[in-house]
This record gives sequence, structure tokens and C-alpha cells, in this order.
Amino acid sequence: MDDIAAKAPKTHYTSAEVTALSHLYRAEIYRSTVWRTRLDATTNWAVVTTGIALSLTFSSATASPLPLVLVGLLVAVFLYIEARRYRFFDFWRIRAHVLELYFLGPILRGQGDQFARGWNETLFQDYQNPNLHITYLEAVGRRLRRNYGWIFLIQVVAYLGKLMIHPVPLSSLDELFARATIGPVPGEIVLLCGMVFHGTWMAIAFRTFRSRRGADRERPPPPATDAVLDLARGP
Repeated sequence: MDDIAAKAPKTHYTSAEVTALSHLYRAEIYRSTVWRTRLDATTNWAVVTTGIALSLTFSSATASPLPLVLVGLLVAVFLYIEARRYRFFDFWRIRAHVLELYFLGPILRGQGDQFARGWNETLFQDYQNPNLHITYLEAVGRRLRRNYGWIFLIQVVAYLGKLMIHPVPLSSLDELFARATIGPVPGEIVLLCGMVFHGTWMAIAFRTFRSRRGADRERPPPPATDAVLDLARGP
């Protein structure tokens, strides 16, 4: 009888186990928060360096547009770092979401602890053999669509604006190429490299948008009233 009882499937957690899982949830939230902060740090670096490049380039009519070219490469480095950080943020966030959905959710609904879809076993396997849930390219695409696409757009507009208005308004295409020239590199090559550079991140952003996680999921229509807001207003 003891052997049979030992092999019987578990139907609920003890109070001590619930407490342990609650601490586990807090730990996962803390980890995701730490990586969320790291994401904000790299985005701030990109914004600050772009602002510095704009200040240098537009400080005078004779100032060189080169800082705006270099800052594009620097922002790409920040994007590389942030995409890696986003993969880890997504990793910890998903674990916390599983606990919210399958552990805390049933408790909130008064159903006690549940084992729907074997979430506890799946989560254990993820702890035993951890695996990131988003590819690097998808992470790059997400950060481009959320933040870095706008930073690159500002850089491109500012760079072209600088070439068109300083030191005097542009009058011909040859003059545009002359202003875009960097040392021994002809302006045509510089502009072509810029088109390839920005065309690449645009292609990544669009390509990963089509394959993003949950893109094929049917989303319910928004409710007529915000039930949570009504609840927060009190009786």
C-alpha cells in the first residue's frame, strides 16, 4: 500500500510547497526585472550617443556629417548587445508567466493549485535543461521595431538633412556626392553602404514581424468596459 501511495499522482501542493513556489515566482520576477533594466541601459546609450552626434554635426554649418555616420555603427553595436540581453529577459519572463498562468491563476479563481497540461513537469524540464525561447534574429527584430528602428530613422533623416542644407542648400546631385565623400571614399560608395546598412535592418524587422511568436493567434475583441479599472475604482 505504501508503494502504491508513493506512486500515485500528486493532486495538490502542501502549504510549505506553495510557499516555496511563491518564492520561486518572486525570484523569476526579480531576474526578469534585472534583465529589463539592462535593456533600458543599452537603449539609453544609443539615445545619448545619437544625441551627441546630432549636436556635433549641427553645431555649425561647416561641421562634418561624419559623426552621424559613425554613430550608426555604434548604435548597431548597442543593438547587438541588447538583442542578446533581450533573449535572457524573455527566458526569465516566460517562466514567471507560466507560474502566473498555471499556479497563481487557479488560486486566484478559488480552484486551488492545479496541474493542467503538466505545467509543473514542463517547468522542471526547463530548469533541468534550460533553453532560450527566441532566436537571436527574432530578438534583433523585436528591438528594431520597438526602439532601434526609430533611432536609425532619426539618424538617417538628420544625415540627409545635413547634406542637403549645410553649408548651403543643395543644388545638384554631384554636390550631394561631394558632401557625402569621406576621405578617399567617394560619396556614391558612402551612400550605397548606408542604403545597404539600413536596408538590412529594415529587412530583418519586416522578416521577423511575419514570424513573430503568437502572430497566428486569434485575439479577442477589446471589452466594452475595462473590468479591472472598474474594480480598482472600488464599490
